[in-house]
Amino acid sequence: MKIINIVPGFGGTFYCGNCLRDSVFVNSLREGGHNAVILPVYLPLTGNENQRYDESPVFYGAVSIYLKQQFPFMRKMPGWMEHLLNSPPVLKFASSKAGSTRAEGMEDLTESMLMGKEGFQSQELQQLVDYLKHHEKPDIVHFSNALLLGMARQIKDEVRVPVVCSLQDEDVWIDAMHPGYRDKIWKLISEKAGDVDAFIAVSEYFANIMKKKLNIPDDKLNVVHIGVDPDLYEYTETSTNPPAIGFLSRICEENGFEILVDAFIQLKSEPKFKELKLKVSGGMTSDDKPFIRRQMKKLKINGIEEDIEFFPDFTLEGLKGFFRSISVLSVPVLKGEAFGLYQIEAMASGVPLVQPDLGAFPEIVKGSGGGVIYHPNTAEALSVKLEEVLSDPEKLKEMRRNGRKASEEEFNCKKLTLNMLKVYKNVRRSSPAII
Repeated sequence: MKIINIVPGFGGTFYCGNCLRDSVFVNSLREGGHNAVILPVYLPLTGNENQRYDESPVFYGAVSIYLKQQFPFMRKMPGWMEHLLNSPPVLKFASSKAGSTRAEGMEDLTESMLMGKEGFQSQELQQLVDYLKHHEKPDIVHFSNALLLGMARQIKDEVRVPVVCSLQDEDVWIDAMHPGYRDKIWKLISEKAGDVDAFIAVSEYFANIMKKKLNIPDDKLNVVHIGVDPDLYEYTETSTNPPAIGFLSRICEENGFEILVDAFIQLKSEPKFKELKLKVSGGMTSDDKPFIRRQMKKLKINGIEEDIEFFPDFTLEGLKGFFRSISVLSVPVLKGEAFGLYQIEAMASGVPLVQPDLGAFPEIVKGSGGGVIYHPNTAEALSVKLEEVLSDPEKLKEMRRNGRKASEEEFNCKKLTLNMLKVYKNVRRSSPAII
């Protein structure tokens, strides 16, 4: 079976769980003998040469579609100019700039993209459709998220294949928009949902949210968790000495980095945690740098700025050293998440989790036994829970073993890929797009 995965790129400047999810899944499909291809849109998937992705063209180049959206005269730009704006160096530079991955200010563009061939990106849509028809000839087209659904109708009509769509954290993007646009965008996505043969939510939690928002019928909605290949991770049952708390995600306010910093400051005020360290990985955008400077200033005021260490390499190989250096992982995302791939990466490495009682975190943490949940999502509550966990070596060992076992069984990408293939086979049997 040939599967095309259409995935928004992020330029490689930060840890993108959705992009890593798609990469792991495609690799697992290939190992199973399927022809799976990633087609990036907007930006390249990574700027890090240590990671391998398909050398496919980037469709809907972020620079050119932004200029066309903002300046009508640019919609008739010459081909050489569009080629230049969509070149890897220009797109890589754009991905490093503030606002390149920010929802605020992108409301009109998001609406236009969802309008499909009625939007201002009809030329780009036709280029993608032609590429699928004449170059790739897929059996299935799989969208990374519902914000791409403006492409679905034309792909079904012209490429004549079923379309499936993953659901993960669309609400984070839409809810960050100007309030006047939120209802409009949700309404558009709900309308376009009718063009999809099957939806795949990454957790029960998020399936329930999106079922209501998009009016998805039960027979179209599936839950397939995210997984990793546990054989690629180094498992250890040994606690670090000195103890260390880890953070793995884009380093920003929304992902709760300030909560963790404040909890760390509180713990460091206790004599028994004098040697405690904070290890941080996941990268950042230009937007995040002022926020990070404020957190570093707080650590300096408390005289503990030397106790934080940043790991700039968040490739799989780079993360092995990161996971070896930490005792627990905590990513206290302010509003929770639809999943959080870093949880499974940590558990596969023998690192217990300390997560807030929000989003899908309880579903993953409690279901695996690989960590603990705390409430409410405050620095005070987090510091109490971290102290409790770090002070109990036997409990740490138990959670390490439970987490590793869950990564091998419940969250093993090879097993989850089989579940996804069942969805593909079902829609291929039943889709009217197949002639």
